[in-house]
Amino acid sequence: RCVRPGRVLARLSLRGPRGSSGAQQSATVANPVPGANPDLLPHFLVEPEDVYIVKNKPVLLVCKAVPATQIFFKCNGEWVRQVDHVIERSTDGSSGLPTMEVRINVSRQQVEKVFGLEEYWCQCVAWSSSGTTKSQKAYIRIAYLRKNFEQEPLAKEVSLEQGIVLPCRPPEGIPPAEVEWLRNEDLVDPSLDPNVYITREHSLVVRQARLADTANYTCVAKNIVARRRSASAAVIVYVNGGWSTWTEWSVCSASCGRGWQKRSRSCTNPAPLNGGAFCEGQNVQKTACATLCPVDGSWSPWSKWSACGLDCTHWRSRECSDPAPRNGGEECQGADLDTRNCTTDLCVHTASGPEDVALYVGLIAVAVCLVLLLLVLILVYCRKKEGLDSDVADSSILTSGFQPVSIKPSKADNPHLLTIQPDLSTTTTTYQGSLCPRQDGPSPKFQLTNGHLLSPLGGGRHTLHHSSPTSEAEEFVSRLSTQNYFRSLPRGTSNMTYGTFNFLGGRLMIPNTGISLLIPPDAIPRGKIYEIYLTLHKPEDVRLPLAGCQTLLSPIVSCGPPGVLLTRPVILAMDHCGEPSPDSWSLRLKKQSCEGSWEDVLHLGEEAPSNLYYCQLEASACYVFTEQLGRFALVGEALSVAAAKRLKLLLFAPVACTSLEYNIRVYCLHDTHDALKEVVQLEKQLGGQLIQEPRVLHFKDSYHNLRLSIHDVPSSLWQSKLLVSYQEIPFYHIWNGTQQYLHCTFTLERVSPSTSDLACKLWVWQVEGDGQSFNINFNITKDTRFAELLALESEGGVPALVGPSAFKIPFLIRQKIISSLDPPCNRGADWRTLAQKLHLDSHLSFFASKPSPTAMILNLWEARHFPNGNLSQLAAAVAGLGQPDAGLFTVSEAEC
Repeated sequence: RCVRPGRVLARLSLRGPRGSSGAQQSATVANPVPGANPDLLPHFLVEPEDVYIVKNKPVLLVCKAVPATQIFFKCNGEWVRQVDHVIERSTDGSSGLPTMEVRINVSRQQVEKVFGLEEYWCQCVAWSSSGTTKSQKAYIRIAYLRKNFEQEPLAKEVSLEQGIVLPCRPPEGIPPAEVEWLRNEDLVDPSLDPNVYITREHSLVVRQARLADTANYTCVAKNIVARRRSASAAVIVYVNGGWSTWTEWSVCSASCGRGWQKRSRSCTNPAPLNGGAFCEGQNVQKTACATLCPVDGSWSPWSKWSACGLDCTHWRSRECSDPAPRNGGEECQGADLDTRNCTTDLCVHTASGPEDVALYVGLIAVAVCLVLLLLVLILVYCRKKEGLDSDVADSSILTSGFQPVSIKPSKADNPHLLTIQPDLSTTTTTYQGSLCPRQDGPSPKFQLTNGHLLSPLGGGRHTLHHSSPTSEAEEFVSRLSTQNYFRSLPRGTSNMTYGTFNFLGGRLMIPNTGISLLIPPDAIPRGKIYEIYLTLHKPEDVRLPLAGCQTLLSPIVSCGPPGVLLTRPVILAMDHCGEPSPDSWSLRLKKQSCEGSWEDVLHLGEEAPSNLYYCQLEASACYVFTEQLGRFALVGEALSVAAAKRLKLLLFAPVACTSLEYNIRVYCLHDTHDALKEVVQLEKQLGGQLIQEPRVLHFKDSYHNLRLSIHDVPSSLWQSKLLVSYQEIPFYHIWNGTQQYLHCTFTLERVSPSTSDLACKLWVWQVEGDGQSFNINFNITKDTRFAELLALESEGGVPALVGPSAFKIPFLIRQKIISSLDPPCNRGADWRTLAQKLHLDSHLSFFASKPSPTAMILNLWEARHFPNGNLSQLAAAVAGLGQPDAGLFTVSEAEC
């Protein structure tokens, strides 16, 4: 027997009598007769497919099987009448087996009977002597398309290069409608115009408006039933006029004396278009001019006759200077020198006169003076040389004042190393090498892994401290003073701090920035002393490439030196301005590699417990566990338009106003402490004061710009000098997060110098988004009631704390808690219960991967609650675990 190859049938054993609906399958199903030849089961050459009923036209379903003696359709579990089948029988030419083809028509009325209850479906069942086979299900749906759009585009007027978003939500329909856009009845094709794209929600977006984008836009929805057009939206791209450069001043109108000259400009750079504002100001300027009149030259009187010369002639002269010719006047006419012969007696007397004798005497006197001067210089030089030789012979006085300074070594009985500045008298070992890690086998010397942060270090040398004699300390001081050591670290600035730490740990903080580095006990190996720094970078100073829709959410922070050995994770705390939501954001921690490129080292929400990095994300701060120091930043990528960044809005104005003009500066910055600190310091330098309470605005990833406008300015007292109705900050300037101090200035002019009261409203809003309003009402000369709102608080006193003073939990109590809660307890009174009480149970797998889970929990508590943490609440949480020894967590005053 010949069997058609390539057809694979799922053979399932179906229960129930032949013809019963049973468990319906969407794929082809075979039901063999016991003992029959399975090769002769029917298999379908044609199976029914999903179709749509358009209007009232019935649809045709076709089945064809071989070998088949009978084929019937079953629709929604019921057999279709035999009279409704159109049957054609034939014989397969290759196998000689009987072939059967069956067709039925399904009308709209049949489908509407079950509409709303379930979907209408039909299926073929074919019989042969070996059993039955069911075809796949074909679903029949009634196609339609509603007339009214759920949202239609609206007319807009936008300025040149502004973004345009035209929303469109098509009518409901089956199958769902496809959407296309028409611009003046021409199809908009994003593949041909990179400035245009269509979103998944069918909105048309023009990245930067051009004059050619002025048109009528229509949203068209279509499916197999109909084609619907929305109302046309007129988009006008207007251009505000701009002045051309001034022409050169014209020639003075008077050729001699006082006159006028003028220059002009035109409103053509660019010319106003499509209703854009015309240029304000004058197009012609006039000024007075004076052209100097010409003065002809005139001779001065003749000089006296000169003495008679050897040739028996003498002369006299005159100059063209009475007056001299100027301003184009004519020169004097005639000769300026007159010569004539002397008389014979006068000529003889002149030849034997005293003038020649005086000339020769003068030359001799000059020569004698030059010789005397040369002798004096030689004597002075000899005396100075003798004095210099005597000074050099006794040069010890020059070196006595530059001996190395004696530095006292640290006391051996001071185990806590509570000094903040590095002790330069302690040094044990140096490690050297390239600033990038080498793969040349093990070495007792530490290798830097992020050396570009310390690229200016000469020779790639760095020092780790133990304790050693003073001679080595003097050598370290000498090398520190001669090798440009730590040249890349801006010591003494407000955005950098550093300290010296050992195994007792400590804390670094950059005050008023929310940035800190917690170094837990035993994070530094015993016997080692590291000098560690913490630096806040300005975004414009560090190149952080952002891909796609990524945006910077935190400050860029460096901690180092990179490559030092840590035996426990340290915790880096920094603020962020994102609204954390797993549905809206994809958050990643980036770290700069040794070569300078940025890498994703952590994807928040997908952390692996064994990873070198881990992050605890909170509403406005993140706490990064890391075993490698380096440069870090938190970057987010919006997953939907609901993703938002928190912006802090600040209004500043001058403390004193000495002119008629008064400027109000509106800052839009990330809602982080470091950004606030920078603006406050900047305004202190500018002499500004806060004039309203700061507000928070949620800026969404919607491609819409931020607008600022001022309203209700009393025209009788003040006049706004803003030429347009509002100012805008482009969306991408805010969203990428790399531009600081974004602000707009509103300039108001007082009508009178005595005006001091200002009352108006200022609006800040994102187009089609969140907004804030400020009601300004104060006296510009004496109102300072908002000054205390920006009083920067000190965070923990000093930037660097070393040893036990850096922690809220006393050291002995910490050790007792760790030794008690680390071992697992059957009653649950261990570190897992403590994590639940502190709402950290989502990080149990990370804590469990560490040698001491309790220490990780306490370290995180220290990072989150220093310096204002409530230690009594932690004690209550620990005491509530039900440990049998109630005195376990108490310590005497002497022990503390």
